Amino acid sequence: THVIADPTRTRKLLLNKRELEKLTSSVQQKGYACVALSVYWKEHLIKCEIALGKGKKEYDKRHTERERDSDRELQRAVRSKGKDD
Repeated sequence: THVIADPTRTRKLLLNKRELEKLTSSVQQKGYACVALSVYWKEHLIKCEIALGKGKKEYDKRHTERERDSDRELQRAVRSKGKDD
């Protein structure tokens, strides 16, 4: 076409009324968020998979952080072992 569309314009979210109400009521609850799992092209349309997610608790965050630190230490040990040879 001869008209160039604005790439930053807002887009319509094509959901049924019931689906939209369910998502908005769930997101308004404390700790819930709407998350885009994947965005992909299907012919000339851009499709998006949406899911409802709940944030981590504080103890979950600490556990994940502890695992990440131990993995990092293990990788350092493996790297330093390889350099000594």
